[in-house]
Amino acid sequence: MAHFLVSVIFVCIILPVIIVSQFNWQTRDSFDTIRNKLDKVTSENCKVLDVNDLFLPSDTITHVPDIKTLGIDPVFPNRTNLLHIHNMAVTRAFYYSYILQKAPDNEEPGFMYYFLSTIADVAANRFINSSAIYFAPNMSFTPSYKGFFNKTMPLFAPRAFRADDFNDPYHLEGTSTLNTIDAIDLGAIPNYVMSSNYTHEQYKINDWYFAWLPDQTRRHDSKTTYTVQITHFNGTNETFVWHGPPAASDNPGPVKWTKPYFDCGRSNKWIVGASVPIPDIYPRHTGWRHIEIPTYVAVAVLELDFDRVDINQCPIGEGNPRPNYFAGTARCKNRTTECEPIHGYGFRRGGYQCRCKPGFRLPRVVRNPYLGEIIERATQEEYNEGFHCKNINYLMVMTQNVEKVKEEERLLYIGREESLMGFDNMTYSTRLDPTVVVNYMRRKVNRFTCEKIAEENPESLILKGDIAFGKENQLENEARTAIRLANFISAMQQIIDPEELFAEFRVPDRPLNEDQVIGEVLANVIANEKIVGCGVFFNRNQFPNRTLFAPYAYRTKRNTQNFFVEDMARHRGSKMYLNKDWFQHLKVRWLTNTDDLETYTTKIMIRYNSSGHYPIRYDHYPLQYKAADIQHGYWTSPYFDCKGFHNEWLVTYAAPFFGWDKIKSRLEFKGAVTVSMKLEELDINQCPDNYFASNAFKDTHKCDRKSSRCVPILGRGFDMGGYKCECKQGYEYPFSDPVTYFDGQIVEAEFQNLVDNKPSRFDTLKCRLACATTHSVNSVIILFVILVHTLFTQSNVIFNHCY
Repeated sequence: MAHFLVSVIFVCIILPVIIVSQFNWQTRDSFDTIRNKLDKVTSENCKVLDVNDLFLPSDTITHVPDIKTLGIDPVFPNRTNLLHIHNMAVTRAFYYSYILQKAPDNEEPGFMYYFLSTIADVAANRFINSSAIYFAPNMSFTPSYKGFFNKTMPLFAPRAFRADDFNDPYHLEGTSTLNTIDAIDLGAIPNYVMSSNYTHEQYKINDWYFAWLPDQTRRHDSKTTYTVQITHFNGTNETFVWHGPPAASDNPGPVKWTKPYFDCGRSNKWIVGASVPIPDIYPRHTGWRHIEIPTYVAVAVLELDFDRVDINQCPIGEGNPRPNYFAGTARCKNRTTECEPIHGYGFRRGGYQCRCKPGFRLPRVVRNPYLGEIIERATQEEYNEGFHCKNINYLMVMTQNVEKVKEEERLLYIGREESLMGFDNMTYSTRLDPTVVVNYMRRKVNRFTCEKIAEENPESLILKGDIAFGKENQLENEARTAIRLANFISAMQQIIDPEELFAEFRVPDRPLNEDQVIGEVLANVIANEKIVGCGVFFNRNQFPNRTLFAPYAYRTKRNTQNFFVEDMARHRGSKMYLNKDWFQHLKVRWLTNTDDLETYTTKIMIRYNSSGHYPIRYDHYPLQYKAADIQHGYWTSPYFDCKGFHNEWLVTYAAPFFGWDKIKSRLEFKGAVTVSMKLEELDINQCPDNYFASNAFKDTHKCDRKSSRCVPILGRGFDMGGYKCECKQGYEYPFSDPVTYFDGQIVEAEFQNLVDNKPSRFDTLKCRLACATTHSVNSVIILFVILVHTLFTQSNVIFNHCY
């Protein structure tokens, strides 16, 4: 018995000492600090916690898009979501600033316009968590009440956010669709409840409001002005100047980012948002113009989940500037490897890979860089013994005295590439050399030659569709801008009934009018530099009091404050939009069957009366409507916009919208929303891909295929050389350079020199076999060689003695 007790005591004391957790060797860092803060706050305790516990440091969100550098620096995939809410917030601010100053009071947006607009922001964009418009006190006018001319509401703040419908009794399938959106007027509160007043400091989480409001400026020249020239259906021109959000050249620009915060009492998530101010002329109708001053009256705020934003764990460096709260938390072995972030991981460890530094290579048994996710899961023994690179000795220097390649070798290299792509034509080759396509686009077709080409061979102004490979991913944000507007128009046409009657003084929204549609397309063009043109094209007799209506907004240059809108209904013949391929395609596809459309459910809580008091359910609760998603749209082949508004190579995305027929028995195609982008915005992918990938430039890279592999480089645009040649397993980079790969642009340039029979280094741009990492003497091997030599010598002596 005594022996048994001794054994138990031994196990209880010794085992906790000798059993070590897998991750005990990892020291706590800033990621753990933020993780603890996230876990500390819940929907149950958020209202009683200190306000500092509801916010994270501002540098936990890094590399936020800056409008001053857009179009100059590339935006990488791990920041496209932030860029999208940036552009969407700017879009909504420009729209409301335009319509509030342009439209008469009775034609301004009503309650349902605001609600359905914010709902469309969330419904059409899978990464957006919420969208809202917050008005300052007594600065929101509305046509939704009778006899409310030149009167304001105390507060008005329509906000929509995505709801979890997994257990929603209205959603019978019992699965989460992400298509249920809750909307509420946050201005519908009692006057004495300060903690519910989003303009009061007791609201705690309203940094987005205090970023711009209240506006204390009292000068007529305090707001940036923008100009639009509108050409109407009858050919008359109208020029309108209005006060909008700050321009890119203004300081600090139109967008201010919030700190990540816990959305307490609302969506109860950690979110981060972008806020943009909305100016209007205030006060109105005084008869004294000198006191009617452009003033910020509201802010547009769009937000997304914090845990969906990638973090950068790599050390501070040229590509990872300060401030970055998570910098240096990667576990790469810094002596031989360097950190490189990977997109798509969100807020969790491991969103990086450890690449070999210049002068080092991977061990022969390792094929790819070490993934951070695997390193983070490693035990201490695995970490200490692995995840490092080996030294490369006898590095060479790239030759500076370039000579011509021998004719036999030159023809051999050229012949190898000719067998993979066509150099001389664009019609019969299964894979095209990007040089041929780029030269054709930039030298043969331009605004001066396109008209003659269109007369002789109009098909020459349309490229093969697979030349624009990758547009679905690279231009997804722009396509979703069209989807958002199509979603909103579908909701308005299916939900709004102008003949409906409500209790007391509330009146229904009116149908969409010309100013509202023009403002929507104009805002899309202003807010996104990639979109050169945006239009809404109504089918025949589908717009009130108009046979045809098709406003198209466009810009003629970047970074401008002057824009243009033209009603395309005034054009006939080849420019008639009803005859365009994209319009006909969508019309035929959705002519008889709309079952494949997405169904959206929304639960709207409106204000009790004009003073607010408290929110009540909208008269129809919940509401449902059908709209297109991004896969329901249509991408055109690249084409040259000859004698149009742009005179450039473009690619267009069209999204359909739908409404009830005359007897409200079925949905029908009502028209389409289009966005047009320059083909030059696309990156060419010359690397290998799956056999079913419809890429005209697939596998046209010039890397040495035996020793290296092609990896795309983002941000190079529609030009050849957007890749790098990395050494394969068992090979090493032979040159003493600050990089460990051959740049595709250099490879392409050297190959062109080879084709032109000029001096070229192309024959040297290849990796070499990875041999021994060092030539140091090994004593064991020397002793073994001496022993073998001695035995061999002795055997020869014995042999000679015997014979």
